[in-house]
Amino acid sequence: MQVILLERVENLGVIGDEVKVRDGYARNFLLPHKKALRATEPNRKLFEARRAEIEAQNAAARAAAEKASGKIDGSSYVLIRSAGEAGQLYGSVSPRDIADEIAKKGSKVDKSNVVLDKPIKTIGMYDVRVRLHAEVYANVKVNVARSTDEAERQARGENVIAAAIEAERAQADAAAKELAANSITNDPSARAE
Repeated sequence: MQVILLERVENLGVIGDEVKVRDGYARNFLLPHKKALRATEPNRKLFEARRAEIEAQNAAARAAAEKASGKIDGSSYVLIRSAGEAGQLYGSVSPRDIADEIAKKGSKVDKSNVVLDKPIKTIGMYDVRVRLHAEVYANVKVNVARSTDEAERQARGENVIAAAIEAERAQADAAAKELAANSITNDPSARAE
């Protein structure tokens, strides 16, 4: 299906471009979200008549998005979740969770604006992109941890999973040495020599 874009669409084109897309993409996304018009002769004339108005609306939306981007770009958010010893979450962190956390701090972001390739399933620090407009992105840091103490340690750059494994290994080594020392002192044949 041929469509005329009413705004910039990533990997497709900019305002006024006439592009060919799959029918389902046009019917289910571009047309209902008013991102495009079918490329018919009456719609071409309508678009050309309203082009300046459409570009002005897009410029105003972009300016508002840039202002909002200034508020959240570079900010950090802490999400406390339950996780196993290896750092695997019991569940995952989705775009909705991140959008809700951003909203708690006073900025309105829709879950569809949070760009995650896949859900977050382990504790750690993550860089997440937030699309505020087709041309405006903000980057935020998401700190997923089991507790606020762990979140603070991660924020300082500590790898809490590696530290926990190292502490466990040191504890196991100490227990093994203690067990070996006790077996030598309790062994009657060792005392006789």
